[in-house]
Amino acid sequence: MPVIPEQQPAGFALRHLGPDPAETQRMLEVLGLSSLDELIQRAAPASILADALPELPDPVSEQTALDALAGLAALNNPLTAMIGLGYHGTLTPAVIRRNVLEDPAWYTAYTPYQPEISQGRLEALLNFQTVISDLTGLPTAGASLLDEGTAVAEAVMLARRATRKGQVVLLDADTLPQTIAVVRTRAQAMGFEVVVAEGDLVTALQTHEAFAVVVQTPGASGRLASLGELMAIADKAHENNALVIAAVDLLALTITESPASWGADVAVGNSQRFGVPLFYGGPHAGFIAVRDGLQRSLPGRLVGVSRDADGTPAFRLALQTREQHIRREKATSNICTAQVLLAVVAGMYACYHGPDGLTAIAERVARNARRIAAAATGAGAELVHDSFFDTVQLRAPGRAAEVAAQARELGVHLRLVDDDTVGVSVGEDATEDDLAAVCEAFGASLDSGELGADERGDLAGREREQDFLTHPVFNTYRSETELLRYLRTLSDRDFALDRGMIPLGSCTMKLNATAELEPISYDGFANLHPFAPVEDAGGYLELITSLQQWLAAITGYARVSIQPNAGSQGEFAGLLAIRAYHRANGDDQRVVCLIPSSAHGTNAASAAMAGMKVVVVKSADDGSVDLADLRTRIEEHRDELAAIMITYPSTHGVYEPAVTELCELVHEAGGQVYIDGANLNALCGVAQPGAFGGDVSHLNLHKTFCIPHGGGGPGVGPVAVAEHLAPYLPSHPLLSEAGPETGVGPISASPFGSAGILPISWAYIAMMGASGLRLATQYAVLGANYIAKRLGEHYPVLYAGENGLVAHECILDLRPLTKQTGITVDDVAKRLIDYGFHAPTMSFPVAGTLMVEPTESESLYELDRFCEAMIAIRKEADQVASGHWPAEDNPLVNAPHPLLRVTGDEWTHPYTRTEAAYPAGRHAGPIAGVGQDKYWPAVSRIDGAFGDRNLVCSCPPLDAYED
Repeated sequence: MPVIPEQQPAGFALRHLGPDPAETQRMLEVLGLSSLDELIQRAAPASILADALPELPDPVSEQTALDALAGLAALNNPLTAMIGLGYHGTLTPAVIRRNVLEDPAWYTAYTPYQPEISQGRLEALLNFQTVISDLTGLPTAGASLLDEGTAVAEAVMLARRATRKGQVVLLDADTLPQTIAVVRTRAQAMGFEVVVAEGDLVTALQTHEAFAVVVQTPGASGRLASLGELMAIADKAHENNALVIAAVDLLALTITESPASWGADVAVGNSQRFGVPLFYGGPHAGFIAVRDGLQRSLPGRLVGVSRDADGTPAFRLALQTREQHIRREKATSNICTAQVLLAVVAGMYACYHGPDGLTAIAERVARNARRIAAAATGAGAELVHDSFFDTVQLRAPGRAAEVAAQARELGVHLRLVDDDTVGVSVGEDATEDDLAAVCEAFGASLDSGELGADERGDLAGREREQDFLTHPVFNTYRSETELLRYLRTLSDRDFALDRGMIPLGSCTMKLNATAELEPISYDGFANLHPFAPVEDAGGYLELITSLQQWLAAITGYARVSIQPNAGSQGEFAGLLAIRAYHRANGDDQRVVCLIPSSAHGTNAASAAMAGMKVVVVKSADDGSVDLADLRTRIEEHRDELAAIMITYPSTHGVYEPAVTELCELVHEAGGQVYIDGANLNALCGVAQPGAFGGDVSHLNLHKTFCIPHGGGGPGVGPVAVAEHLAPYLPSHPLLSEAGPETGVGPISASPFGSAGILPISWAYIAMMGASGLRLATQYAVLGANYIAKRLGEHYPVLYAGENGLVAHECILDLRPLTKQTGITVDDVAKRLIDYGFHAPTMSFPVAGTLMVEPTESESLYELDRFCEAMIAIRKEADQVASGHWPAEDNPLVNAPHPLLRVTGDEWTHPYTRTEAAYPAGRHAGPIAGVGQDKYWPAVSRIDGAFGDRNLVCSCPPLDAYED
């Protein structure tokens, strides 16, 4: 048996962990255990337990970590970013930065699967969707995607599904280079061809049987095509039954024609320049919008308007909610989340500036680009394109590197296109001094050091005529006072971790400490362009290197790439590494991926995206992988077996004892073992997937390593691999430091994905150290077992290990309750809102159940409060079964109870208003450690079917809210 000395909380760990020592002892006594170490030894199989802590630096204090991160930020050199390539200088209004990006009411919320307690961020996302729809002219926009490169790739896959013709996607030669590379990565896996058009796209459409054509406008070079040219492309594509995908710039669309006006079917892009910091490449909210007829094929999330049980307009996720868990390998995409927090910022930026303010910013940017063009050409440079919005490409034969170097000396980063060409992209943040520095670098002679008013260039005759953002939400909040109140009102409608426990199974809603979050706003981290010279990104490179090494030490793998910017993308990257490994060994036929029936739906969707054939392995009665069925499937597909994907501990909340045997069976047949890291919060410091049989895992920094969920994004999904898979990690065409030369290509648009939030996980690991991480795991397992023990007599715990213990989460079986009383899992989930809780995960992985994961950060007080609420709900259900309350009119089926209903003049229910709204009792007077205020949901239970039948996905007119 491994012997690691018993760890005691100290330093930051005391703040991170919920139960204090006395509470810990009481919880252990309830379980009949003497120590946390005994708990782990009884819950987990001895075969997986590590015999030593991971090799990490000793834990440091919060202040030491902040000082270290400040030092790393200072090693970066964030000059004025005028590089372009889809990333632009912007100014984040302080009221939005402080009250969205830095406000736990926004950043600690979860994906709004429970819409009644998510109306604030759902409204904010609807604002974002309206911005995208209005500017693109396309009626339905999604709630955000991961970045522009993956948005284009998702649009290409949508087009392939919609057209069902051809095997070629045509890309404009002026498409962003990182986008081309991301699409190529997808194409290699999915088996279609990417053709980058050498000449004009109309001719290319006549040459190739394409199912889609991607038009970048403005192009990577800055060029604006004329309306006639774009319409000709769209006409020819439609004549050939191909879809037109426009990759667009949101700010440019405020003063240029919408893509819908010239025939685009789909529009995609990046909303970063709407107030979101550069963050060295992310996180940013990509976007997608589609014409009528394509909305039901949209990838990702879509917010729609519905109504609640009282007829009040209400918002909810529409159409694709949890699609991967339902359709699995047939899902439209493996993306199960979005970039909600950043989409909220972009939408609020539009509310802050309004259509007039956005137009003024765009006109100033375009005018400054024309002024640079005039001054630089006056100094002898050659203008490559006469029509542009913000990006000027200039030829200075043999002098391009000299110009870029001189601009850097003067405080500006430019794009070095080639030995003769320089790109200059003007952002909102560019000052007159910046403009003058650029022109001086080209050798322009300036009067008194100032740039003149002369201009050169135009918008190719594409001036916008359509109105946009006419809804009052974009024309009301002009003063900071009004916007501040709007933001506060929206956040008050939501339930986030700042209000109470969010015990969502498989989601790990733990503490996101302020000390971890604070550094992301440091100038050196927030304002660096992802394609800045590497010598100006020394702090980021040092942070990324150390974080990757720490994650490798924690997981027992050899190498880690932090490029994937979501767990789904980490899955995709890991599976691509496996496919590339088999190809390198001459085993092209190995394409079968075994997936247990209990697996996350994204596993199957990712395998399909990676070009694999999914074969399902049954679960045994105890919830574990059925080894007999596994042996059968291995024998059936021995020569084709590529991999098995398992989650460990399993999605049933158990440390499966036979995991090492499972790994051996797959390895013996020539397959690789993919261990999904969704439940790594039950392993850190206790066991290493790379040591007990895994070849590859993706991790979720937004679960285990404290990056907040942001209401549904951002996330980071690093991929960790054994040494033999290291050559096949993600790479990037614009930065060799991002991955190996032999890599599978980019998974994300930027070289290091969502680099801007990596300081959060760096700080967490630095402050916890190996001993603290082990304690976090132990306390997570302790909390789950405490809840299972307390609630077991009221709700059967569906699965447990050999010693009757669970891992870090437990599944409560509500099916007997439903059979006895008619009360469903939905009723219990909605009733928990009245008790002041976010519901656990509903009906996954087993229908009719609740999966509860309390995490290590919740105190015994909060755990007991949850248990008491669940016990009280059980008693309420019994009153329905006894006939005390009618089956059709009781506090459970009518839950939740909003203030509007409870304070209405009429009350006809057989239970009291107090029983409806204050089932756990009232609290009056100061909080002072003895109580908390009532949380009121903004709406009653929402009618989801109505919203899907009457799909509205942009801001409704004001009369929709009238009685």
